Amino acid sequence: MSLSAFFSDKAKKPENQKIIVSDRFLDEKGKPIPWEIKAISEEEDAKLKDDCTTVTRFKGRQTTRFNNQRYINKLIAACTVFPDLKNAELQKSYGVTSDDELVQKMLISGEHANLQQAVNEINGFDAENVEAAKDEVKNS
Repeated sequence: MSLSAFFSDKAKKPENQKIIVSDRFLDEKGKPIPWEIKAISEEEDAKLKDDCTTVTRFKGRQTTRFNNQRYINKLIAACTVFPDLKNAELQKSYGVTSDDELVQKMLISGEHANLQQAVNEINGFDAENVEAAKDEVKNS
């Protein structure tokens, strides 16, 4: 085994994926418009988690609270390439002012869950792949 396989220039970049999130957003021909998603780095993910964590100090005690739903919406927004969720006109049409609010407002519950699952998978959180990788390491 060669350590050089782990060098930055040798690392294979995850390819963006196109998925149908909803049959409610249609093109001119009446076909569902695919969304494009991408993987993000652990560094980017850590920033999202930090944005969703609040620390409160009261009388010498510290309490940390993590807003999981906000994190999920921020993760989805960070991974969405198309549609452009940062577009002010699109946000205005839904009455929101941020990409993570837009995700929550624009999608119905099942669509949101499907997009969340696809985002998890492109970022390597596919439970089956994790288990398969563990088994492969055990057997090698």
